[in-house]
Amino acid sequence: MNWADIWDAMFAGLPFYGEILGLVWNAVVAGAVLGLVGGLVGVFVMQRDMAFAVHGIAELSFAGAAAALLIGADVVTGSIVGSLIAAAIIGWLGARARDRNSIIGVLMPFGLGLGILFLSLYDGRSANRFSLLTGQIVSVQSDQLGWLIAISAVALAALLVIWRPLRFDSLDPQSAAARGVPTTAVSLTFMLLLGLIVAVSVHIIGALLVMALLVTPAAAAMRVATGPRSVPLLATAFGFVSAVGGILLAVAGTLPVSPFITTISFLIYVVCRVVGGRRGRVTRTVA
Repeated sequence: MNWADIWDAMFAGLPFYGEILGLVWNAVVAGAVLGLVGGLVGVFVMQRDMAFAVHGIAELSFAGAAAALLIGADVVTGSIVGSLIAAAIIGWLGARARDRNSIIGVLMPFGLGLGILFLSLYDGRSANRFSLLTGQIVSVQSDQLGWLIAISAVALAALLVIWRPLRFDSLDPQSAAARGVPTTAVSLTFMLLLGLIVAVSVHIIGALLVMALLVTPAAAAMRVATGPRSVPLLATAFGFVSAVGGILLAVAGTLPVSPFITTISFLIYVVCRVVGGRRGRVTRTVA
């Protein structure tokens, strides 16, 4: 492949950008909602040291989506079922970090193996298989957009309801338990909410790269902010820019959306890490 082929793959659609954008507007809206909610959820994912759990849930979500594709059912529903099963198992059995990582390590290859089996048995369009792993900007149909927004809205509303006990449990679980916070219920509720968001994310960015929206924006925000309000706000902003920016760039070419989203998310993290590192050196020098 030469540079001309690469240019065509990335920007061949520029002359028809407006028309193509109109065709994938549903994905833009879904990506915007996902970026906002994913950024908020990602803050607690980082505080609870559960980045590995996101990937584990994504593998079971992928298996559920692949099973739905095989039997002709709704892919989003299959993805949600797989995510909720994984989230419930991890949340119920993995109270301690060591137990949780062991459970995730067992679930990940199992889910990936099931997903590959179901896709191998599927004899439909190969693009449908590929989109489950890497995302597809044209995969969000009009009848699915409402469900995606509704799922994100439910997850956001529930997250706001448990915000204070969840934050307390995330930052100091021992003190939270001593103060009477129902830590088990809070943890399980958060895991189920995380499962819902992962299921929606898999539909947009694919199972393999879902952490780019549920981990990286929050990790970047924590590098440059420390306040209880500034971190969630920055994380949602970074998630929104990554999701919407990646989709808008992908529209111009023929490449999948996931490389653009992951690249934007990674660049934001690199910039925040550099800024945070310089700020730390300045603080130590002044002190």
